[in-house]
Amino acid sequence: MSKLSFSTLGCSGLPLAEVAAMAARTGWPGLELRSAPDEPVHRGLSPEGRRAARSALAGATVLCVASYVKVAAAGVEDDEVVTALLAEAELARDLGAGAVRVFPGGLREGDDDARAVRRLRAAARGLPRGVEIWLETHDSHPRGRDVARVLSEVGSPEVRAIWDVAHPWMAGETVAGTAAALAPWLAHVQVKDRASAEDPTPVPLGDGMLPLRPVLIALRDAGYGGWLSLEWEHKWHPAPTPLEDALRAGRAWLAAVTGPEQDHQPGRF
Repeated sequence: MSKLSFSTLGCSGLPLAEVAAMAARTGWPGLELRSAPDEPVHRGLSPEGRRAARSALAGATVLCVASYVKVAAAGVEDDEVVTALLAEAELARDLGAGAVRVFPGGLREGDDDARAVRRLRAAARGLPRGVEIWLETHDSHPRGRDVARVLSEVGSPEVRAIWDVAHPWMAGETVAGTAAALAPWLAHVQVKDRASAEDPTPVPLGDGMLPLRPVLIALRDAGYGGWLSLEWEHKWHPAPTPLEDALRAGRAWLAAVTGPEQDHQPGRF
């Protein structure tokens, strides 16, 4: 079974020590930390607050800070976007994370790619050592080929991709197509399941309509050695199943599908 992590989107506002304890109890030791004013971590956190947060998270692996920076956003100056992105990257560094998640956030128009490329290139030049930028398949760039189009122009090894399994498939891209498009840049994979195409309510892995088995097969065949991260979108779409129950059920489902836990070597589930 692959390395397992989860996003704090599913437990918004929960104290970090309780998040770390849940990670240990459920066997999902990696964390994506949502960075927002209503969360325990955000880019306005003081140096003392950052040290306290890192201490509270001891024992967990902080993979990325999940920011809401939109690199293709229109109506905002490049410098403002780059400054915000680098502030999130500094937060990631201070919390021991190796990356900051960003969204495209464009208008689905011709200038989106150019704005994203300019800003990602500029931010890549100022990144703290050891921190990457991960651009997620989302909103204006939902498909793997959309994100790949941007990353191929950015041309930086520090700017990579997150494959959120829902958005490419909902946009009509095949699993094989997404896997092939993102292969040169794939850093991280977010897994989830939903009740139906019309109903985004989160359901435990394997209980919904997303093509999770084909995704797992594609990742295995590609030799993917990174993390699978459960994004339980309870904050946006309240679910009757608590996050901890979803984590336990998801781990059991993944073990049944992929076999017993191995040694986390690339290409091994």
